[in-house]
Amino acid sequence: MADVSLDAQGAAHGSVPDKIHRAGHDHPKGDAQDWLSGIEKSNLTPRYYLTIALLVLQEMFEFYDFFLVGYLVSVLAPGWHLTYGQGAIMLLSSGVGAIFGSLVGGRIADTVGRKKTIWGGGLIFSLGAAGCALIPDGAWIVFSMLRFVVGFGSIAAVSAQNPLVVEITPTRHRTFVSSMMVVPVALGTMFAAMISANLLPVIGWRGVAATGATPIVTSLLIAWIAPESVRWLLSRGRNADARREAAKLAGVPEQAVALPTAIAPARKPASLSELFQDPKRFWWVVVIWTGISTGTYGVALWGPTILSQLLKITAHEAAQYFVYASIASILGRVLFSFLPLYIGRRRAALVGTFMSVLIMLAIFVFYREFIGGWSVFALLVVFGAAFYSGSFSNITPYVVEVFPVSLGARAFGLAQAANGVGKILGPVCLALIAGSNDVVSPKATADAIAPAFLFLAACEFAALIAIFSFRREPHGKPMDIG
Repeated sequence: MADVSLDAQGAAHGSVPDKIHRAGHDHPKGDAQDWLSGIEKSNLTPRYYLTIALLVLQEMFEFYDFFLVGYLVSVLAPGWHLTYGQGAIMLLSSGVGAIFGSLVGGRIADTVGRKKTIWGGGLIFSLGAAGCALIPDGAWIVFSMLRFVVGFGSIAAVSAQNPLVVEITPTRHRTFVSSMMVVPVALGTMFAAMISANLLPVIGWRGVAATGATPIVTSLLIAWIAPESVRWLLSRGRNADARREAAKLAGVPEQAVALPTAIAPARKPASLSELFQDPKRFWWVVVIWTGISTGTYGVALWGPTILSQLLKITAHEAAQYFVYASIASILGRVLFSFLPLYIGRRRAALVGTFMSVLIMLAIFVFYREFIGGWSVFALLVVFGAAFYSGSFSNITPYVVEVFPVSLGARAFGLAQAANGVGKILGPVCLALIAGSNDVVSPKATADAIAPAFLFLAACEFAALIAIFSFRREPHGKPMDIG
């Protein structure tokens, strides 16, 4: 656990074993929360930072592979003579897999642990991504099936990644670290754009698709290095295991870490039905994640095709525009990592969704216009990425923090299931408006942009209302073990 660490001041502040040992005995009538509040006052360790780095890398590769498919489809659609409906299925199949993966992954993570779910899901999606490079030309159904596997594995892993980060980070650092952890993930979208823009003409779509297998390396390293969540172990009544993990991460003998005075009883296997016990919080998660995800992925997955058809440019030229959108997304995630420190999670979420609504409406009105030779559509997509994509660094840990640890992975799994719905609604939106049986063409695309972005603005507005109505603020408050 990252809450326990070596003290750089040594004996001046007491030895590490003494400090950790006292944490379990300063509260003779204390419980697991007292134990945690005592030991999380220590510094962070190198193993903590290495764990965070590995989790960031794996999630970055997951996002890289997810957004890569948008550029692949922009190449395959005309080459394979696909209809809008076929292209949408290729884009949304990973979203369908994500829904199943998030619910299954969340339950597994709350039952058998965060760590096993993370590296196991990473291996599954890596193999699915690699398989896409081996299929025959025109096999869009097989491509879609493999994308389902990719979505299932990647989001099963994500459902445990973010709870693990939130749970191993001390309360005093949690808001900033758990938000900043999402910032480098946006590099995945930028790398997808850069590699598509520069390597598609060189190594072809198969070579680009094969790069999706990279996360197999991070998955194996996570299995070797990352700790299990001490908070999750305590929520399951596994106090001895919690002590072992805390000692391992701190680099001290296990005997130096005291058990909590009060031993929590072991819980029954986790059930998804527990999430329904608080209907308001349940629907808050569903609405904000469905709304924000629909807006974000509608732009991200159809964006390269829209821009290519609207400006009559090649797929790799369109991808170059999305390199700038990715940079804007990274800057936005930095902004929404600092903003909650000053105004809290809830107000930061309100700012992000409000700006997203305005940008979607601006695209609805001005997408045909040009300013100084620049497409207003392209400019708004780039600027808007700072908000509709950047706000994920705030809402991602937000969901985990408002649920007890014992429900954390299932709650985030629910969020990722809603995220998967958004991944489906986004691509399907333009396909249905343009005509799912129509071949991808500039005229069909241009006619569909205005109504499609009006729909995306409505989805973001629904998320805005949900955030406004739920007033719980987790910033700076200890997590409930539950």
